[in-house]
Formats: sequence, structure tokens, C-alpha cells
Amino acid sequence: MHGYTKLLLTSLAFIMLFSSCSKELEEYNKPAIHWYSQIIESISRGDVDKADNYYSSLQGEHIGSPLLPEATMILAMAHLESEEYILTEHFLDEYIKRYANPNEKEFAEFLKIKAKYMALPNPRRDQVLINDAIEDALAFKRNYPRSTYYALVDTMTVNLYMADSALNQTIVDLYERIDKYKSAEYYKNKKQQTWIDWSQIKRADTPWYREWFEGDGTSSWYAFMIPDTRSVVSRNSVSDDNTTK
Repeated sequence: MHGYTKLLLTSLAFIMLFSSCSKELEEYNKPAIHWYSQIIESISRGDVDKADNYYSSLQGEHIGSPLLPEATMILAMAHLESEEYILTEHFLDEYIKRYANPNEKEFAEFLKIKAKYMALPNPRRDQVLINDAIEDALAFKRNYPRSTYYALVDTMTVNLYMADSALNQTIVDLYERIDKYKSAEYYKNKKQQTWIDWSQIKRADTPWYREWFEGDGTSSWYAFMIPDTRSVVSRNSVSDDNTTK
């Protein structure tokens, strides 16, 4: 009997375990407040992915719920806090498109710029993202000239311009190292902001652990391995085939 009882208890434990998992996986047809509460609880535990799943249930089962606008913004902020900037923009776009009034749209547009700005810990790596962020910032300043966030966006814009200039100079240096003088000249002649005193702008310091692999922006230990092709550096490479070296 002892062995039978032990086997029965083990079987019951497995049944309870799998039934609880199934219950969680098959949870559906719940009130909007249930899904909203689960979103908040998941975020408070740091499980933003699960909060996304609960949001899908809320949106799927209660498309007209007055809780959806707030839940959408909460998830945008949660992903921003988690440094998941693409998902932040996704939820902000959803919020702007479906729920935001003019004042709320202004705040959401500001957060989109902030997300792009915060996604640039190393500006030398993403020229397209820098340019997109600058365009969004300029559009915000045009559309909301009296915004509470105007000064913050203006500061981010200046920093983005400096990052863009530093990236262009890095590309110039690289092209000159591989004797692509026409391409280097192209980046030298790119329009710079006349209201910035570029002589006062200093290169950002590169942490030693990145500098060892990437260089300091002017040179790198692996330069001799860079092939002599324009695709390595930029889509804006200019052929130097007919240029006197």
C-alpha cells in the first residue's frame, strides 16, 4: 500500500502541475479589468514580455475598452525603461494612431524622439538612426514651437548634430586611410550647421575595452585588414578608379 500511495501522490502532483500550466496558457474570455491587472502585475515583476501577451488579450477581447489607451502608454513606458526602444516606438505609434488627443500626441511624439536618442549609446555605429532622430526632432520643433518639451528636444538635436559630424569625420579618416580620396571629400563637404562652433567640439572618449577592438575613431589596429571596397564603409562611397592618388 505504501508504494501505491506514493505513486498516487506523485501522479496527483503531476496532474496539478500540468493543469495549472494549461490554465495559464488557455486563459481567455476574461473581463478587461482582469487583463489590465495582469499587465500591471507583470510589469511590476519585471516581466514585460508577459505583459505584452496580456495586452494582446486585452486588445483582442476588448477592442473598445477605455482601459486600452492607458495600457498602451504603460507598455510604451515599460519598454522604454527596459531599453527596448523598437517596442517602445511600436506602442507609441499605436497610441498616437488610435487613442491620443492633441496634448497626448505631443507627449507621445516627444517620447518617440527620446527613444531614438537613447538608442544611440555609440553614435558611430548607426548613421541612419542619427538622421532619422534629427528629422523627427526638427519636425517636433516645427509642430510644437511652444511645447514644454521644446528645450529638451532642442538639446537632443544639438547632440545629434554633433554625433553626425563626428561620424562623418570618422568616415573621412577611414576613407583617407584606404586612399579613397573622392569619398573622403564627399563627407568633408557635407553640410554642417553654421551655428555650431565645430572647432570647440571634441571627439567623444572611447572606452578602453572598445578602443582596443574599434580604435579611437582615427585609427585602429585592424586597418590593414580592411579590403579596398566601397561597400565596407558606406552606401555613399564614391569610386576613385579614375582619381590620381
